Amino acid sequence: MKATGIVRRVDDLGRIVIPKEIRRTLRIREGDPLEIYTEKDGGVIFRKYSPMGDLQEFAAQMCESIGSATGHIAAVSDRDSIIALHGAPKRELMDKPNSAELARLMEQRRNYLFHPGDTPVFAADGAEKYRLGAASPILSQGDLMGCVMLLLEENDAPLAEGDQSVAKTAAGFLGRQLES
Repeated sequence: MKATGIVRRVDDLGRIVIPKEIRRTLRIREGDPLEIYTEKDGGVIFRKYSPMGDLQEFAAQMCESIGSATGHIAAVSDRDSIIALHGAPKRELMDKPNSAELARLMEQRRNYLFHPGDTPVFAADGAEKYRLGAASPILSQGDLMGCVMLLLEENDAPLAEGDQSVAKTAAGFLGRQLES
């Protein structure tokens, strides 16, 4: 296998098998949508599709509003990485892969509120400075699309129930935007 690609045959139904190591590296899960592009020279490009990417600008505006209202760091992620952020340096969190703990939390499709004494859940890999204060999954037609988060830094006080309600409301609104 070359570093740039691999040769695969197309079966009678037009299917191509993407090797497990490539799926693992690119975090492509079973059922994930892929975009297919063609190049002028006959090349075919597969790219992971994120419906949340279509709402990135809208999510950024929502983060700004939430951050201003709550005084905390606000972030929105799709299933793979943080796509919108307000209140923290973008280079520290934007486009960083979600932590394994956050991915597990999102898969459970439950709201989360940090309480003193809980084990901290970090938002992104390599960003241990930022932990979840509150998180709510973004669901669209029953499918998990991402999550709205309020983040805390090391010495920040825990969030109030009202802050969690803000995250829930934003997640519900983004989910409905994805449905339309």
